[in-house]
Amino acid sequence: MVPQDHRPLVDFATLDDATLVALARAGRREAFRQIMQRCNRRLFRVARGVVHDDHEAEDIVQASYVSAFEHLAGFRGEASLTTWLTRIVLNEANGRLRARKPTVGFDAIEAMQQETGRVIAFPGRFGSEDPAAGAARSEIRRLLEHAVDELPEPFRLVFVLREIEECTVEDTAVSLGIKPETVKTRLHRARRLLRAALHDKLATTMTDAFPFLGARCDRMTNTVLDRIAHRLRD
Repeated sequence: MVPQDHRPLVDFATLDDATLVALARAGRREAFRQIMQRCNRRLFRVARGVVHDDHEAEDIVQASYVSAFEHLAGFRGEASLTTWLTRIVLNEANGRLRARKPTVGFDAIEAMQQETGRVIAFPGRFGSEDPAAGAARSEIRRLLEHAVDELPEPFRLVFVLREIEECTVEDTAVSLGIKPETVKTRLHRARRLLRAALHDKLATTMTDAFPFLGARCDRMTNTVLDRIAHRLRD
């Protein structure tokens, strides 16, 4: 193996996912760092959509990255890398939910969808944020995040992936292990529930909800790399 200090310089940001996976398998830490930086925001949003807690969502994503690193050989490229990682995060998040509370059937969730749920507040700011956005935009985003947080989980996860992450129907279906028709149905119901609480102007802020920027992204990426390095030394 070529000593790391003498390896040729590589612009990892320009590499495709398959190349990054191959390099990560070969022990290139920066390749796995680039994978995490590409996927951090979506995976955090998905984990946060399941567990309703920022700190636990971060821990879930970190644990999922460590698991993914240890099982990179299992990535066959049949789905996108982000989709593969999303499934790992969902398994980790749902496993934690099952460990702490009884499972609620989907029929019960459907029965509750017309009820007013408890609002679980998001922090007003995440990491580094453009101050020029202004108080009005921050308030709109806060209202949107609260409304999304109130959605029953099956609708919430579809909404996060389709409207906030702008995933395709097919990618969302593969990530969640459901049929494309189910994605469409749940998204329609999610929109209907949100329209009951929010004005149409909130649509312009969809892609800014639940940002994962700056210090939070860097901190979590470095933590995962440290955990992987510790395991490799053991």
